[in-house]
Amino acid sequence: MFAMLMGLKTIAPRELHARMREASPTIIDLNAPAAWRKAHVPGALNLAPDHAASALPADLDTSLVFYCSNPLCTKAPRAARRARQLGYTDVRVMSAGITGWVDARLPVASAS
Repeated sequence: MFAMLMGLKTIAPRELHARMREASPTIIDLNAPAAWRKAHVPGALNLAPDHAASALPADLDTSLVFYCSNPLCTKAPRAARRARQLGYTDVRVMSAGITGWVDARLPVASAS
């Protein structure tokens, strides 16, 4: 919801899951490391919001998907907006966050 206010494209958890089977978007989890270790979208990179830009792929046409904890979290929209300012052309926010992913009963990864 917040992402739409910022003029960002959003993606629903099930749509992201389908895209992951067809292509390989770079998925960036902006939650705290402890939360990421507990549950994250499979293949998601865990980056601190203030360091996310420096860890992005060099190819500006790479598909990027940012998410954080839930629809009220603003870390993912802020990082996505920053990526757009850096010139990335395919930037989306999974505004449902990891809670929406889990609620959709999609597979999660963990790092124990």
